[in-house]
Amino acid sequence: MNQHRYLATCPKGLAGLLLAEISELGGVEAREGVNGVSFSGPLAVGYRICLYSRLANRVILALSEFAGSRPEDLYDGMSGISWSDHLAPSSRFAVDFAGQSAEIRNSHFGALRCKDAIVDSFRNRGLDRPDVDTRRPDLRVNVRMHKGKVTVGIDLSGASLHQRGYRKDPGKAPLKENLAAAVLLRAGWLDCLARGLPLIDPMCGSGTLLIEAAMMATQRAPGLGRDRWGFQGWLGHQPDQWRAIEADAGSRVSDPPAGLELRGYDGDIQAVRRTEASIKTLGLERLVRVRPKALNELVRPSHRAMPEGLLVCNPPWGERLGDPESLGYLYRQLGEALHREFQGWQAAVLTANVELGRRMGLRSHKHYKLHSGALDLQLLLFTLDEDNRLSAPNQTLPGTSAKSPGALESPDSAPEPLSEGAQMLANRLRKNQRRLKPWLGDSGTTCYRLYDADMPEYAVAIDMYEGCPHVAEYVAPKTVDPTLAERRFGEALNAVRDVLGMSPDQVIPAKRRERQKGREQYQRLDQQGERLPVQEGRARLLVNLYDYLDTGLFLDHRPLRLRIAAEATGKHFLNLFCYTGTATVHAALGGAATSTSVDLSNTYLQWFRENLALNGLSERQHRAERADCLEWLTSCERQFDLILLDPPSFSNSKAMADSFDVQRDHARLVDLAMSVLAPKGTLYFSNNRRGFALDEALGQRYTVDNISDETIPPDFSRRRDIHGCWRLRHPDFTAGH
Repeated sequence: MNQHRYLATCPKGLAGLLLAEISELGGVEAREGVNGVSFSGPLAVGYRICLYSRLANRVILALSEFAGSRPEDLYDGMSGISWSDHLAPSSRFAVDFAGQSAEIRNSHFGALRCKDAIVDSFRNRGLDRPDVDTRRPDLRVNVRMHKGKVTVGIDLSGASLHQRGYRKDPGKAPLKENLAAAVLLRAGWLDCLARGLPLIDPMCGSGTLLIEAAMMATQRAPGLGRDRWGFQGWLGHQPDQWRAIEADAGSRVSDPPAGLELRGYDGDIQAVRRTEASIKTLGLERLVRVRPKALNELVRPSHRAMPEGLLVCNPPWGERLGDPESLGYLYRQLGEALHREFQGWQAAVLTANVELGRRMGLRSHKHYKLHSGALDLQLLLFTLDEDNRLSAPNQTLPGTSAKSPGALESPDSAPEPLSEGAQMLANRLRKNQRRLKPWLGDSGTTCYRLYDADMPEYAVAIDMYEGCPHVAEYVAPKTVDPTLAERRFGEALNAVRDVLGMSPDQVIPAKRRERQKGREQYQRLDQQGERLPVQEGRARLLVNLYDYLDTGLFLDHRPLRLRIAAEATGKHFLNLFCYTGTATVHAALGGAATSTSVDLSNTYLQWFRENLALNGLSERQHRAERADCLEWLTSCERQFDLILLDPPSFSNSKAMADSFDVQRDHARLVDLAMSVLAPKGTLYFSNNRRGFALDEALGQRYTVDNISDETIPPDFSRRRDIHGCWRLRHPDFTAGH
């Protein structure tokens, strides 16, 4: 049998694995290079590696090698090859050229000289010349120039071998299949497979890791799904031999080990559907199961014992997917889920950002360098056992400091004895604690209002965020002596310290709550940037107790958010004036098919993205739009099943063409929102304007229900006017549809 010399190319970092694979497939005299492996063997070996290689990009059959660095050298060397033995005159061809020299400085010029030599060789023999087709050629000629040496070969693979042929819709930035195969091999999947251990991908995207794992489990050659090969346009091709090798590969496909489980989850429903389509194409439905699930819902499957297994995933990296600032929260969520749910398992995480890997809070015992195009990647391997303890969040999350949330340094001084007024306030706080305790226990609420100016002399609002107090002072009327107001505020702080048992070196973050206008309403009060994750229902939400007047979570709207979560399943949700997107997070966790959140503030939209990431939710499914809501609604061309419209009382943002006053402008705003509401949809309109009156004409155009009382939580029962809330539907709405 004729021996040929080949080069199998691969991404950087895979050559060692490819060397072992080629040797197993029959390649001899194999030598590892930076971007591939050279080897020898008969044509059958070249065919087998095209069909079976999980790691290679291309398989090049060597034709010639000659010295040259000038255009004339390149032309003469290419002319010396008998191209009519390889390419029919009626065929189309392309030249892939790589390398450069002092006189050949770009690949296009090098490819052009090679093309001229090939075409002229046909003309010189009196033959018709073949045509050039760079998009879909019958034959690809591969030419490489390096350090004065030129190598020429036939590309047997055609399209890159990582393209397995099953994927109809790859989605955005999918992981390349040969890179996924390398991840699985480095992560020890073959050993897990031999032991019948399960594999889970909690962020499966288009399912590349799951499908590659399934192909290994069923011994399916990855090239079986391809319908076009580079060697099919080569005159040296042996069709009978190829058909025999392909048929043998088909006969080797086997059932996976009994009871083997491969599962995938993703917060992006469209990604899950793409994965399902690929799985169906390959006939792997009984082996690979995927379903929509956010990262914060990740648990170890409970229907059977799974003390060991492999969890592998390719989270967003930040370069092409996701927002770099918010991804730290996503990686932290992943680390917490691994530590909480998968003790005894192995885990492998692929990332282009080592710092993001560190934010998981877990210690990797090994890492490998891989590459995807120009991206340098790191594969981090973890053993999830008791020795691999989760580091404290403050050491890993972006934008946090080392001190305890809710604590600021204060001068060294002993706590002041409570004055008579402070003691009265302390008694009221304890009374409120007792009153709220049964409700807090039953509802699981951890963020609530403890006190809201119950005693007129102490005009403060005291909110609790999972044990961290937040105190805001209402500005005193002009008739109140400023010195007296200052003294009473100090007494209020002392009362809070006393009731909560705070040490002398702790001070409550305090802000003055007063009517602000225009740009002042969003003015930053501090620069600490500290975010505290808190729990509300199924959602984890970030609050900032220091930098803004509001913390990022309006506590009085809690019941409305939970209502939206309960109604969002399968629906398209629109959140107008979305603020930090807390309602969207609830809708997404409630099963919303998609969501769109609109706001003018870059600060709040970034905060929203971080809230999404903290809950393992996909930005591809839950989109943020920076826009004036009024303008956005006038150009919106789609409909939504569920809408939340919660505008500010007043806004004079510099990004808006005109000012906005909710009493003056709400009717037009509601009409615009209703114009994008689906016929059987529901719109919730809410605002915090004192004395607000809903335009009566809205009740004539729509079915309107005042549900304010239903949306006021127990901790705001003394402030029934804290907000108003209305449910609006189209007149032909029928309940139950």
